[in-house]
Amino acid sequence: MASYALDIDALREGETPGRSKMALIVLALSAPAILAELSSTLMQYIDAAMVGSLGAHATASIGLVESTLWMLNGLAMCAGTGFTVQVAQLIGAGRDMDARNVFRQAMVTIGLLGFAFAATGIAIAGSLPAWLRGDPSLHADASEYFLICSFSLVPIAMARLGTGMLQCSGDMRTPSLLNVLSCALNVCLNAVLIHEGPTLVLGSLELPVPGMGLGIAGAAYGTLFAQIITAFLLLWFACTRSDRLALRPGGIWMPQRSTLVPAWHITWPLFIERIVTQSAYVVLTAIVAPLGVIAMAANSLAVTVEAVCYMPGFGIGAAATTLVGQAMGAERRDVARSFARLSTLLGMAVMTIMGVFMYITAPQVMAMLTPDVAVQELGVTVLRIEAFAEPLFAASVVAAGALRGAGDTLMPSIFTLVSMWGVRITLATVAAPRWGLVGVWTVMAGELCFRGVLFLARLLRDRWLQHSLRIE
Repeated sequence: MASYALDIDALREGETPGRSKMALIVLALSAPAILAELSSTLMQYIDAAMVGSLGAHATASIGLVESTLWMLNGLAMCAGTGFTVQVAQLIGAGRDMDARNVFRQAMVTIGLLGFAFAATGIAIAGSLPAWLRGDPSLHADASEYFLICSFSLVPIAMARLGTGMLQCSGDMRTPSLLNVLSCALNVCLNAVLIHEGPTLVLGSLELPVPGMGLGIAGAAYGTLFAQIITAFLLLWFACTRSDRLALRPGGIWMPQRSTLVPAWHITWPLFIERIVTQSAYVVLTAIVAPLGVIAMAANSLAVTVEAVCYMPGFGIGAAATTLVGQAMGAERRDVARSFARLSTLLGMAVMTIMGVFMYITAPQVMAMLTPDVAVQELGVTVLRIEAFAEPLFAASVVAAGALRGAGDTLMPSIFTLVSMWGVRITLATVAAPRWGLVGVWTVMAGELCFRGVLFLARLLRDRWLQHSLRIE
């Protein structure tokens, strides 16, 4: 895989890779990112199973505040996108010194934004479960979990910045391996923090195994500590080991207008998109919560299970962002178009296969995550509905990554706004009281198909190729 890399110098000189070479480059960049995303999903499965073993109450408590946490996580994670796209295009243009200066300023800016997101989460933790109309029995545990996870927003923002910077420089392997390490750390920490440690009996000798017995709070602490370690390692590698980003003495740390303006130009539509998307998930949680603890638990676990289908799409989308960004920086719009279309096609193929796999294995997977039979049965039903939406869901995920590499973020955000609020929320409000969780997930599947069609139309019309960041 390592031999299949985009030769930026040759690209700037007019060389065009063949279609088969392009496909291999997309695969080479996607493979480590997909591995990282799948390992993250596996970690979520193990995490959910560890909490699920505490009962439906514990699963429902986390599920109640999970969507709000996703919104803050999403904002923290996309905050650095405006900087990473600039770096990708600067590298494509052969301006490595300028790319390093953008990286310096990004670390300062994203660090400050991370603290702002964390402060917001801490401020609303106590009231959030009641705002979401959750069962009063869930409030205390849900608030505690959300409060602890809010502290992780700073390292999450910095870890995402480090990941994005390494990826846009063409290094997909290092951030992927470090994100796999993060997942392993999270699982190991959860094993120690969630449950009381058992006692091993060896003949007449009894050996206690460490275990804090913190329950739901233990899962939150595991996430926090794993993210702190991962953020440090990612930034250390980017700052000291990257061929194109490793910092040298001097340089500009204070955020400059010439860096912040194009960063904001790219990022503000993403912020709007995240707020639109994740606030819709929050509203959906409020729609599902009155359906009862079983529906709440099944919804939470089904969302976790479905991630195994769409996480590969996000990995391929990350590769598309890098390749399109570098091609645009090299002023090769023809190559950018080819990479965008190949990546989207690959994503649709992979997620179609994953959707079939999810449909077949849904009963076994749900049984692993919860011992509650009612939760299992409802979860299987909704997962099998969602499986049919995976191909077009892939189109929206990967195409969004390709468009982002070109700096085209406004229209995709508008598409998401129309799709989430105009279709999903409106129809789910009608469907939930009549058909319960099954109705809600049927609406979700239809909305994902609708959104995929919008993104495909945008990608194929090629108007996004006219975007320019006007980087100074």
